[in-house]
Amino acid sequence: GSALAVVAMVASVYLLTSAFVAPTTWQTSRAPTSVALRSASGEYTGFVPDMQRRTLMNLLVVAITAVPALVVLGGYAFYFYPPLPGGGAGGVPAGDVDGNPITLATWMKTHREGDRELVQGLKGEPFYLITKGDTIKDFAIGAVCTHLGCVVPWNKAVNRYCCPCHGSQYDEDGKVVRGPAPLSLSLAHVATTDGNILVSPWPETDFRTGLKPWWS
Repeated sequence: GSALAVVAMVASVYLLTSAFVAPTTWQTSRAPTSVALRSASGEYTGFVPDMQRRTLMNLLVVAITAVPALVVLGGYAFYFYPPLPGGGAGGVPAGDVDGNPITLATWMKTHREGDRELVQGLKGEPFYLITKGDTIKDFAIGAVCTHLGCVVPWNKAVNRYCCPCHGSQYDEDGKVVRGPAPLSLSLAHVATTDGNILVSPWPETDFRTGLKPWWS
């Protein structure tokens, strides 16, 4: 993008300077394309571009200004609306502590009904996968506390996620039940494709609160 802007600006400057070159002395049948400014005594006082060249210069000025502006705006758009991580609508592979993809078969070897464990989910953030029977639930629960961003551990003894930083608590589905956290934990969709566990964004209504998802 920046290289294209530089090329466009160089070309525009070249055309702009060409527009001010006085016409050649070649003799043609065409009418002159410029007007020579003369004083009352008939003395030549300088070259004045005609309307066609003035229009060309105006267009070049607009182009020189617009190209860098579009490049900058494009950069901002890419920053604020980045592409989704690899996997698109199908989701991204859930990863273990080392980032290696997790298969359902591998998960079930070490987890039983109700077990939940942290995995790397969307954008590498921690999410809890939850075992249900011989498979896993179709949603994952974000592990980042909505108060100040601490990672919230699962406390099996009280059947809640309990933040060790300031005491916020969430129920088994991640719904906030005790402050100071103002919001429930985030959600993500979970699916298995060819034996691999995939995590994808949750843009729908939060089933725990009936509200729009704050994380979307």
